Amino acid sequence: TMISVTILTKNNEQTIAEVLTSVQVFDDVVVLDTGSSDDTMTIARSFQNVTVYETPFSGFGALHNKASQKAQNDWILSLDSDEVLSKELHDEIMTTNLDATAVYSFPMYNYFNGKVIKGCGWYPDRHVRIYNKTTTSFSDDDIHEKIIDNGMEKVLLKNHVKHYSYRSLSDFLDKLQRYSDLFAQQNKGKKRSSFCKAAGHGSFAFVKCYFLKRGVFYGYEGFMISFYYGLLAFYKYLKLKEINKDS
Repeated sequence: TMISVTILTKNNEQTIAEVLTSVQVFDDVVVLDTGSSDDTMTIARSFQNVTVYETPFSGFGALHNKASQKAQNDWILSLDSDEVLSKELHDEIMTTNLDATAVYSFPMYNYFNGKVIKGCGWYPDRHVRIYNKTTTSFSDDDIHEKIIDNGMEKVLLKNHVKHYSYRSLSDFLDKLQRYSDLFAQQNKGKKRSSFCKAAGHGSFAFVKCYFLKRGVFYGYEGFMISFYYGLLAFYKYLKLKEINKDS
């Protein structure tokens, strides 16, 4: 089966070379960049199987669909710019008889501070990422977009992708800002919020991640990840309260 790989990028010079090296076996790799100011695009263009396109940010769902429209093949493997395909997963994909009425998911090994974290809800962390664009697409959500799989068979692949989602504290802070802004925009006028609601969501998110999802067993990293999820939930609802008041 001919498969195209699609990757969204913005300022990913630290991870993009390893990601693109892991997909060099595919003939068609589409990189859709939303305004990198570092070396991301220069690195991407140095790979012969990669075509780089530039576009303004329009929400993650819409961007994924735009990338798949630019792909040469109907079968799409969607990766993020910090997700490295393992050789085992590549081999498994290539030996699977792909069916256009199905979608395919695989687990992630999520890294923080150079360690694989299996607590905090970070494992097996399955995502549907292989689909046929003639039969389905990504949802149009600005954030938490996913491949629409209504009534389609979901095939679970065994092998994993390495995901370097947070390399440092500044990665947490960047995502905290970006995701809380997108959440507030997406839910403006649709959901109510208040300071108490924000504090409640924040506290619950921390407790859930640290205790119920076993972050407590992962030392410093487990605490930081849980604290981040608590802060993210708190700021999402605080920003929603602010944006509702302003509108």
